[in-house]
Amino acid sequence: MARPSDAMAPAAPIDADGLTVAELRLALAPRIAAAAVFDGWTRAAVATAAGETGIDPDVAAYAFPAGAMDMIAAWIAQIDEAMARALAPEALADLPAHKRIRRLLHFRFDALAGQEEALRRALAIMAMPQNALRTLRLGWRSADAMWRLAGDSATDYNHYTKRAILAGVYAATLAVFVDDQSEGKAETLAFLDRRLAGVGRLGKARARIPGTGGEHFSMVRLLGRLRYPAR
Repeated sequence: MARPSDAMAPAAPIDADGLTVAELRLALAPRIAAAAVFDGWTRAAVATAAGETGIDPDVAAYAFPAGAMDMIAAWIAQIDEAMARALAPEALADLPAHKRIRRLLHFRFDALAGQEEALRRALAIMAMPQNALRTLRLGWRSADAMWRLAGDSATDYNHYTKRAILAGVYAATLAVFVDDQSEGKAETLAFLDRRLAGVGRLGKARARIPGTGGEHFSMVRLLGRLRYPAR
């Protein structure tokens, strides 16, 4: 972990004129996440972010009609966009595919550093049954963004399995990250490397076993295995 998140830096004013609702959400998301450490993912966090950035509180509240999940989704989307700006495909071109994915995941953990409490509260909300489908979509979207930046162009069965596996690895590693007190998040990074190595071995083994084609794939079963692995 190279640095703490920039979300805790002093907030700059936001000129809301001309911004779409989606753009306003992205602009407010880092400050809402910072406020969520103390206020949770609540209207109070939105009001705090609005006050810090000079946005009309009513306008800020309007941008998040679905409440906490809208705020969390904007936070994740903001990290996705920051990752895309920082690590364009050409910046990763000299790395093998597995190291490209590892580098992208490291960026995301760097972006979350210092906001573990906000993340912990977000994960609790995302784990609620009523939020399960949206949570799955958010995880898929981030995994898809990483694979595209890594240069993946698969359109067949591999397109889906790669994203499902990466989403599961990322979710499992986040569960370690929120409680990791080690220097530089060393335990998180070691855990991540073990999960990635395990996925690599699984892929090689399946390739050698007859009858392990896509018709037997179960995303739910795979994510269940990766979500709560032994450390």
